[in-house]
Amino acid sequence: MKGKGKAYALASATIVNAIALGKGSAFGIDLKLHAEVEINDSGEIKGKAENAKCDTTLIEKCVEKVFNKFNLDFGAKVTTTSEIPMARGLSSSSAAANAVILATCSAIGKKLRSLEAINLGVEAAIESRVTITGAFDDASASYFGGVVVTDNIKRKILLKEKMQELSVLIFSPHEASFTSKVNVKRAKLFKDFVAIAFEKALKKDFFNALTLNGLIYCSSLGFSPEPAILALENNALASGLTGTGSAFVALAKEEAIDKIKEAWQSLEGEIIITKTNNEGAKIVK
Repeated sequence: MKGKGKAYALASATIVNAIALGKGSAFGIDLKLHAEVEINDSGEIKGKAENAKCDTTLIEKCVEKVFNKFNLDFGAKVTTTSEIPMARGLSSSSAAANAVILATCSAIGKKLRSLEAINLGVEAAIESRVTITGAFDDASASYFGGVVVTDNIKRKILLKEKMQELSVLIFSPHEASFTSKVNVKRAKLFKDFVAIAFEKALKKDFFNALTLNGLIYCSSLGFSPEPAILALENNALASGLTGTGSAFVALAKEEAIDKIKEAWQSLEGEIIITKTNNEGAKIVK
């Protein structure tokens, strides 16, 4: 069999990190990871990422999961290119899983329901050891866009809606932070406080939930909250650590961009300016 499929999925940013509670919230942002899957008869699945240092286990596992779902036995070449900084808390793994699963479905001419596709990616991520919780919240935001509040343990979406159209500023320090290496025990010490942030997210108080969550996880994971505080001082609507770091996000109106950017330039790292995305992942025809 020969077939080719292309798709992309979004980065996402944290409103409430799910590590402490098993429940979380995230929103889609307009940075994309593109995947292309080419089916062949080699019997071997080979992955190639844009960054040569990137482990291809996850993207290969995603193709395998789709093949197994439809009882297919083919080979495939899977390649990814990404606008998303890796290991910074911006759901690069969830985006890779979603994009590859959609591209594989397109290549073999099959369809999966949205939650089936997300769950295959979550399982592949757990098996590839790139995630602690399965990152169902991140995966859902990456797939659907907009904002989601989820129960990651039950893999249930509790709330899903469009996110306010705002600028998203990302401060990405030069050092990476891999989720698989996080001290979960330490993160769970603060779960009662994270529960307050989660309740705010359920009540759609997303800005305060994001800022509070960021301060809590900075304390438990050992990050300085300075990037978030600088953003808030310069008219950000919300700002905090995303994922398990190392990046920080700020939500702001367009007129605040320059002030926040200028404040962050006093720190060492990359600044990315993008926006919220309510469209989600797509198969590219």
